[in-house]
Amino acid sequence: MKSDKSILERGLETLQTEIDVLQGLLVEMDKTFVSVVHKLANCKGRIVVTGIGKSALIGQKMVATFNSTGSPALFMHAADAIHGDLGMITNHDVLICISKSGETPEIKVLIPFLKNLGNPIIAFVSNKNSFLYAQADFALHIPVSKEAEPNNLAPTASTTAQLAMGDALASAVLFLKGFTASDFAKFHPGGSLGKYLYLKVGDFAQRHEQPKVSVNSPVREIIMEITSKRLGATAVLDENRLVGIITDGDLRRMLENTPDVSSIVAGDIMSPQPKCIQESELATQALQMMKNLSINQLIVLSGENYAGIIHLHDLIKEGLI
Repeated sequence: MKSDKSILERGLETLQTEIDVLQGLLVEMDKTFVSVVHKLANCKGRIVVTGIGKSALIGQKMVATFNSTGSPALFMHAADAIHGDLGMITNHDVLICISKSGETPEIKVLIPFLKNLGNPIIAFVSNKNSFLYAQADFALHIPVSKEAEPNNLAPTASTTAQLAMGDALASAVLFLKGFTASDFAKFHPGGSLGKYLYLKVGDFAQRHEQPKVSVNSPVREIIMEITSKRLGATAVLDENRLVGIITDGDLRRMLENTPDVSSIVAGDIMSPQPKCIQESELATQALQMMKNLSINQLIVLSGENYAGIIHLHDLIKEGLI
């Protein structure tokens, strides 16, 4: 029976082994890495990643990372490549081959065919004396003295290092290409991450009607406008010029303090110089303004013109909070 202490120690030893492997990887970062980054950044085709076993799984993750950061990539399983999948490689592609030993039978069979195609071959390999290391155009050495699991058999530390190297390449490539947050948003339109990066204030304002009253509108008209438009507020305009905002809170306070409202008009209730935001701004900017100002609505402008209202509830519904 294993004690809880020994179980915890095993977990800590695993993490420490993987940390040590990553520390060792830092020493291997040299001019070859830089050359590979330039080769990938200048690739006119796709980055084709291949491997087998656990390395294949790492390759698939690398492909996802490259694709999501603006470098078209695809995965080709090493075993399937010699049974027809070589046809997916085009003249302008760059190849990345992942293998800890560099001596995997499938890799040794595949490499000569890849070299015949003439595409640049980049290797992730731990064994400098291997077939793959010798045959690759660019060999990125990933030193792994032992795996993290007790029997030193299951790929653990080695796959962690391969994954880290893949991330390092993708990060350096997007840095070299000048890939920005707005570029990132193009490839991530779904989910909360995409919404943070691409949703604009105008997207929300266009979903609603534009509540508005004139500066001389009576209380009844103000109440009807706020109620019908369901945004908890209305803009106040003077000959199409924005001059203020009235919220349902402003109305409640006025009704509590004013016995006779028959002569009250919008200009008497409104808050002048309302907080505004341009429709071209990101929704996250609107959220930050609302938090900082402790308010629930912002007037949306298109240049100098009133374009609607964005409400805190809009942002909550989109999962931005």
